[in-house]
Amino acid sequence: MADRILGVLAAVPFLLGTVSSSGTHGTTAFTFADPEIIESSALVVQDGLFLTSNDSGDSGRVFAVDPATGRTVGVTHWSPDPVDVEALAPAGPGHVWVGDIGDNGEDRDSVSITRIPVGAADATVDEPAYELVYPDRAHNAETLLSDPRTGRVYVATKDVFGGRLYAVPKHLSATSPNRLRAVGDVLPIATDGAFFPDGRHLVLRDYSMAVVYAFPSMEKVGEFRLPVQDQGEGIAVDARGTLFVSSEGQHEPVLRVSLPAEVRDALTPPSAATAPPSPSPGVPDRSIGIRVDDRPVWPWLLTGGIGVAALVVLLRSLRPR
Repeated sequence: MADRILGVLAAVPFLLGTVSSSGTHGTTAFTFADPEIIESSALVVQDGLFLTSNDSGDSGRVFAVDPATGRTVGVTHWSPDPVDVEALAPAGPGHVWVGDIGDNGEDRDSVSITRIPVGAADATVDEPAYELVYPDRAHNAETLLSDPRTGRVYVATKDVFGGRLYAVPKHLSATSPNRLRAVGDVLPIATDGAFFPDGRHLVLRDYSMAVVYAFPSMEKVGEFRLPVQDQGEGIAVDARGTLFVSSEGQHEPVLRVSLPAEVRDALTPPSAATAPPSPSPGVPDRSIGIRVDDRPVWPWLLTGGIGVAALVVLLRSLRPR
């Protein structure tokens, strides 16, 4: 009976994607031709290539795909036995950050990121892994981002009661744990994310929606439905600000998505007359999250309803026959 209850609760994130109504339309940019790409849960556009990786259960490898053909042109093997790879983020020309940050049981003492070379050639590399620790407790996460202006890396957690964006230290140690710092609250079931080229905005997605935030204030400036996908998890933004989304599954298409007009307007750079004053030099940035009142209520209601139903089933099963 306990297994049945856990199974219901484990299905929550997929229910969240299923209950949404029809999403926006996407145009197929290309389709993954490689049969080895079966659980694409991360997406990066860089140097004219699309980069992706399978999530937990695969060895540590990143696929470089030519969008003109959908074929894999290079695979970088970086680890034979990662724990749960869930995310990629740009790390400068010819490199990406790989996030071994998945933790469904929320019981890992630490997670890790590794900077690896990628491109149109096969390679096997041995690069240092940087251990990350949260300031409060273990979290599950599937999202890794990097600021295009500073190169700083961020992790967004995946939590039905509300996720959070954490900053990775500017200077990483390969010999001791690197402590994350909370930046602000984000949507609950984040499966991937990316910065826009201006560095002033970022986008996070779940299984059906995308939310755009101003950075570093983390104020929500817009949200919109994504195209319906089998299990949409990846999202990427190219150097021109074009949005792409991907899904788990074999031979799945990568879709090009147009931003709604109101979101495009929100991304328009402010004029000099209306631009906010720059922060004073030497003043540390402050974590400005979304107000508690702005947190969505539906995750609590949905999870509460499922919990009550599961409790009723359990109590009935314990009645004497």
